[in-house]
Order: sequence, then C-alpha cells, then structure tokens
Amino acid sequence: MANSSFYKTTGTSSTLQTSFGQTVEQAEASAAAAAASATQSSDSADASATSAGTATAQSNEASDHRADAAKYATIGHNTTFALTGTNGGTTGLYSALHYATESANSAVLTAADTIATAADRVQTGLDVTASTASATNAEDWAIKVNGIVDSTGYSAKAWSIGGTGVTDTAGAGPAKDWATETTGQVDGTEYSAKEYAVGSQVGNTTGSAKQWSLGGGTGFDRDTAVTGSGLTAEYSARYWANQAANSAQDFNDQYYGSFTSDTAAEDYQINDNQGSVNVGDLYFDSTNNVMRVRTFSGWQDVAADASDFATNGFAIAMAIAL
Repeated sequence: MANSSFYKTTGTSSTLQTSFGQTVEQAEASAAAAAASATQSSDSADASATSAGTATAQSNEASDHRADAAKYATIGHNTTFALTGTNGGTTGLYSALHYATESANSAVLTAADTIATAADRVQTGLDVTASTASATNAEDWAIKVNGIVDSTGYSAKAWSIGGTGVTDTAGAGPAKDWATETTGQVDGTEYSAKEYAVGSQVGNTTGSAKQWSLGGGTGFDRDTAVTGSGLTAEYSARYWANQAANSAQDFNDQYYGSFTSDTAAEDYQINDNQGSVNVGDLYFDSTNNVMRVRTFSGWQDVAADASDFATNGFAIAMAIAL
C-alpha cells in the first residue's frame, strides 16, 4: 500500500496494530483447526467404512458357520465337509451323526469287552482251579508214597525208594530195594543186585558173585561149598585156584626138574622147594642125560640108553640064553 497522506498525517496506532495481528493469528488458528477437523472427519469416515466392512464380513462368516452347523448336523455318517474358519482356512470334519454313531459303536464295543473280560475272569478262575488240581496231581505223581496215584499207578518216589503197594509186593519193589536189599527177597521171588553180588542170605541157593569168587557161607570161606554138598558140592574160584596151586606144588614135590647130580636135586628140594625127599621122587640128570628116581636104596636110573646095547641079534641071543 502506498503511503497515503492519511498514514503520513495520522499513522496507525499501536493498539490497532496489535488487535489486527491477534485477529489474523486467531483466524489462522481457526483455519488450522478446521483443517484438522476435516482430516479427523475423513479418518472417521474411513473407520466407519472399515467397521462396516468388518461387520459385513462377520455377518457373512456367521452365515457360513450357520450353514456349516446345518451340514454338521445333517451330513452323511462317513462324509467329511470343509468348515470355513475365520482366517479363511478349512478343516475336514464329520457330522454329529458320525460322532454319535461312533460313540454308540464304542459303547457297544466297550460293553462287549466288559462281557469278554468277565468271561476271561471266569475262565481264569477255571484255569486256576484246573492248574491247582494239576499241580496237586503232579505233586502226587512225584512224591506220594501212601498208595496209588490217580487210580492208575504209583509215584516216582514210591518206585524209587518204596511205598504202599510197591515195597515187598509181588511183581513190584522199589529201585532202591532192587539195588541194595540184603535182608530178604525184593518182591517175594527174587533178590537184589547187591544180594546176588555180595550177599549170603539163607535161601539164596544160587550163590552170590562174592561167594563164587571167594568161598561159600556167610563167612565166604574158601573151603566151604557155595552150593550143594558131598559129591554135588560146588566151590568158589578161589577154592579151585588153591587146588590148582596145591596140584602144582604136589607135582613140584615129586618132580624136581633138571639138575646135574643127585646132591644138587636134593638140595633144591629141601632148601628151595621147602619139601622133603621121598621115595618115588624124580629129577632129570643133565650130566648123564637120564631120568633118575628115588628108591629105598637111593637114586636109580629110570631106564638105560638102548644105544649102549649090542646088536639086535646079540640081544635076542642073550635073552634066549637067560
């Protein structure tokens, strides 16, 4: 504005200038506030639009859920369907009918299992009873010694060491008695292995192995017959061994062997053979190559050497002459 005469003449007062400046500032502030309000209004409008969209989406999703609920209630038993989630995802589900049916089936199976379990318990009880009976029966077959087992036979223990119906019973007898019994017959007819081996019971007329080896009687005497008597007597091996030894000694007492002289033969008989020189004793004279016999008059040749004789004709002539 050009300087008018007014300004030059009168000028502008400081109060007026201050008032005008404040008014301008207030106007500017009001304009800024109006602009801010317009922006807020625009934001509010956008927010309202967003809220409206969200409400619409939620309404749509609720509608989908209602539809899913209807499907969930009525869809076929074994058919799955897609349930739409809030985030757009889907989940495969079965209908309520499906789960109700499965639950009913499970209940039926549970009831059946309960019945089967009860049956199993009954069977277990029967098995326990049978097992107890079997255990008792097995125990009887193992150790019962006071009678028969199960109406069929005797226990292992009875057959092993004896028991009612086994011990001293015809056609029976425990293994122990058959092995070691020496006080009588095992089953009324036969003796034990030990008795036949080393026994000496009266009535065991066949003789034990020990008697046949060492001698008869309870003392196993060498010169006592094992069975029989007199001419029918039978003796032990020991007896006959002694008889053989005596026979050999008797022969040695009669035939001394080969010696170089009468003195050497007699020395052997008296000192080495612990015998005596008797009439009829013999020895071979190795010096003269001739058998010698003891006579009442001393030692004599048993036979002459025929090679020292004359011819056969001379011998015949001499025989006729004599």
